[in-house]
Amino acid sequence: MVCGGFTCSKNCLCALNLLYTLVSLLLIGIAAWGIGFGLISSFRVVGVAVAVGIFLFLIALVGLIGAVKHHQVLLFFYMIILLLVFIVQFSVSCACLALNKDQQHQLLEVGWNNTKSAREDIERNLNCCGFRNFNSSETCSAACVKVNQCGTCESIIEEYSGMVLRFVGGIGLFFSFTEILGVWLTYRYRNQKDSRANPSAFL
Repeated sequence: MVCGGFTCSKNCLCALNLLYTLVSLLLIGIAAWGIGFGLISSFRVVGVAVAVGIFLFLIALVGLIGAVKHHQVLLFFYMIILLLVFIVQFSVSCACLALNKDQQHQLLEVGWNNTKSAREDIERNLNCCGFRNFNSSETCSAACVKVNQCGTCESIIEEYSGMVLRFVGGIGLFFSFTEILGVWLTYRYRNQKDSRANPSAFL
């Protein structure tokens, strides 16, 4: 059957949802790997990664079941949810790509002040203490404390923050376009009839 027909739309939608399933499992796996190797001890960070992974997995499951069974209600809700996710993800991705140096600095400082457990992970992994300055009365989990030669984390984090924001923004932008493709495919697929089914069946 030519591409654009019922079978092609169904197969494309199934393939797209299998991709989302793999991405969701990858997110959950990375969070588990980070805990297992002691790279992440913040349950808030892990919780967010696992929650996003589970949410994406559930969306993909709804889309996959809807595509296989040509279920109109499931496909409708899948299309609406995917459209909302696209709007949010596209906005966040554009914001990540548009941030200038001053905005990045403010964002990093706010993040540093509001996440104590993640701060300990950063200090330990980057071998630095404090954001702008370090008070000797504060605790620091970096190895450099033992030799008293610790630098601040601000310069190290800012060195990589632009690259990380561009990477996150680019990946988010790419996946946002796959989501709008999914919305279009779902809309098209919902309005197609299976040529092998009863032609008088109501869709």
